[in-house]
Amino acid sequence: MKTEKDGFPVPTEITEWEQAVYDRLVSVELNEEQVERIIHPTTIYEKEDTVLAIHWHPEMASLELVRKRLRAMYPNAVQTLIIPTQHNELMTYDDYTGAEVDCRAAAFNRKIQILLHFAKEKIAEAHVLKSMIAHTYKYRQTQFFEFIDTILEPAYEERLQEAARLTVTEAALVAFTRDHTRKLLKLVMKNFSATPEISFKNKLLINYFYALRERYESHTVERAVIFLAGVKEIVKKHFRLDYFYEVNEIIEETRALGGGVIVPHPEQFWPVLLADYNVDGYEVWNPQSQEFTEFLIQVVLKKNRELRGVQRPFLVVMGDDTHLSEKILAPASQQPDKAGREVGYQPAWQDLAIRKSLNMGDFEKHKIIEEYRSRLR
Repeated sequence: MKTEKDGFPVPTEITEWEQAVYDRLVSVELNEEQVERIIHPTTIYEKEDTVLAIHWHPEMASLELVRKRLRAMYPNAVQTLIIPTQHNELMTYDDYTGAEVDCRAAAFNRKIQILLHFAKEKIAEAHVLKSMIAHTYKYRQTQFFEFIDTILEPAYEERLQEAARLTVTEAALVAFTRDHTRKLLKLVMKNFSATPEISFKNKLLINYFYALRERYESHTVERAVIFLAGVKEIVKKHFRLDYFYEVNEIIEETRALGGGVIVPHPEQFWPVLLADYNVDGYEVWNPQSQEFTEFLIQVVLKKNRELRGVQRPFLVVMGDDTHLSEKILAPASQQPDKAGREVGYQPAWQDLAIRKSLNMGDFEKHKIIEEYRSRLR
């Protein structure tokens, strides 16, 4: 007798299992097991007495749960600067508010991100900035539906075939991906009004496919996910830049409010190093941007030497870029590279080769915290 694992056709109507998977993926309410995953970290960093965490994403985890996690993870911390940077959403933790905002860099025709940080009392009257960020927040939903359209709509067939070539995906697997993407779209349309807006992002489609491992051969699903990742990158490359505010517009509003600006993972868009944006510093390391850390530190050192006596020096920071929704997922559904990240943990500070470059600029974590705190006051 055939089973779904043997390639049984996708049912036309929504099944109870599919509805249950969808409900689980879009839920913002954590069950007891998920809460336990957040508040009980698997690793304790007893030697860390200084915690700098200004690039991380709470996502579905409440900040009170995050607080419990951090207390357990860093039991001996005596100096901290912890600011959440939810994507395109201002969020406050203790005395500070932050966000990671997508922007358009017209000078080199790219989308980039910047980290915004504020003393929390400074954003009470930030009406213009809040409006700009609220508009930008909706881009992930817009891109999510373009992601689905690229897989299903004939108008995007060229993009789809490009992704198939780049990921060496055969026609049968493209058809498998289409069938299940069509089913997810049907679930979205059926449940649209009851689905939290935060759930409409590219990850929803990819996580839905990960869940299919309960019904189909794991190898088939893994190959489909690789194909989807290829499609996603093409969609992101073609997403219209005029949707976003120009980076200088966001920076000007932030500066007018007394906020700080950090450029995260600049190695992913090198021209930003030449753009002379009015920022406080650059992130020289995070888990997905590790290759050029020493070079980036040298760039900041050179900039600071050239600008000595003219303006405040640029800061060197590191970010963990943790996405706490990965901690919420069942271990089998987690992406290992993202699941291994931890808020405030940046081992590059202790790397001997990197330490030599940091010492040249007197870039010590505790000094960075003190300086950035003073700028945000």
